[in-house]
Amino acid sequence: MAINILIVEDSSVMRAMIQKAMQLSGLEIGVIHQASNGREGLDALERHRIDVIIADINMPVMSGEEMIEQMLGRSELQAVPIIVVSTAGSRARIERLQRKGLRFISKPFSPEMIRDAVKDVLRSEVLDEPSR
Repeated sequence: MAINILIVEDSSVMRAMIQKAMQLSGLEIGVIHQASNGREGLDALERHRIDVIIADINMPVMSGEEMIEQMLGRSELQAVPIIVVSTAGSRARIERLQRKGLRFISKPFSPEMIRDAVKDVLRSEVLDEPSR
């Protein structure tokens, strides 16, 4: 089954890099949605079926952490896996995110790092189902 992805990142260049990394990952990719801040990310989650979110932390309007907090407070969004890709990587912040069940990748990253993180956070049945 193809994986639908939401990239939440304020930099259009970084969004394009993450999208390219996903396309090079070897995973079967469905639709890649993009948002430039947490508010747009939440809006996209209401409109589309998303299998995994790749999000930055530091963004205008609504940060990635604020978006994640709102997601964790909504039962219909709690199960959506989140991978944080950021340069904001203090040990305390990384540990706080990991305690919430999130995966953290530091920038810069390779397509393989993104691929491996997506495989880790998605249930195996999503990745192992035959294509339709």
